[in-house]
Amino acid sequence: MPAVSSPPALSQPQFERLRQIIYDRSGIHFPDTKKYVLESRLGHRLGELEIEDYDQYIVFLTMGPYQADEFQEMFNRITINETSFFRNEPQLDVFEKTVLPEMLEKRASSKRLRVWSAACSSGEEPYTLAMQIHRSLGVRVSDWRLEILGTDISEKCLNIAAAGRYSSYAIRSTPDLIKNRYFKAEGLFYDLDPTIRSMVSFEKHNLKDTLAAKRHGTWDVIFCRNVMIYFDEEMKKRVAKMFHDQLADDGCLFIGHSESLRTLDVPFEQIPIPQGFCYRKI
Repeated sequence: MPAVSSPPALSQPQFERLRQIIYDRSGIHFPDTKKYVLESRLGHRLGELEIEDYDQYIVFLTMGPYQADEFQEMFNRITINETSFFRNEPQLDVFEKTVLPEMLEKRASSKRLRVWSAACSSGEEPYTLAMQIHRSLGVRVSDWRLEILGTDISEKCLNIAAAGRYSSYAIRSTPDLIKNRYFKAEGLFYDLDPTIRSMVSFEKHNLKDTLAAKRHGTWDVIFCRNVMIYFDEEMKKRVAKMFHDQLADDGCLFIGHSESLRTLDVPFEQIPIPQGFCYRKI
């Protein structure tokens, strides 16, 4: 049997060039301590492309006719899209039982509510929010203009989201009552109820692109959870300022439980609700 060749090593200069490309295009920062992540997740990709080393791969990634497609492929491999329906339920309870009723009351005259799920991965988060809003409004849902937008940089994830078909693993945190109401089992998968699917639209968006964000106007609620942990301080501040600019004056921003806006010098105040991880603009 022929010997199986081992993946090429990623030198420090190659790593620095590669992480700069990733940062320039996505804002995600790989510190020196994460060099092994790129090496372990991209080594197999070089074999698939029959590329001998990372210098050749960087050329392919930046100069070849397939550079945009390859960046998507690389991005899907180096990021972990760990998500599920009703992830971090205590925080979602704050949204459904505290923030949402207040928003609906304030907007009772216009009957318009706009929610942005940024970096939504494969759609579990915005669909979860749609189910919560649908349950809260009940028979009144048809009277409201509801706009729920899920955005992500990964086209692969957005395609999954648009299809609305998920594995049992994706709904592992979903209460049985909601699972029975909003999902239909089809073999090994679960199809999301068409009513909920119709409440959410999806769009490719890079969080570095503040101009694209402005096109959508202001939002009442923005969710961006467990994303800013991958950014350096400059990128965190840039994204937080973008959210501040795009929020309504009484809007709310929800972030991940391991994230904070305290050091970013962007005018937000945290709402003092346990497990909320929720901020208002000031």
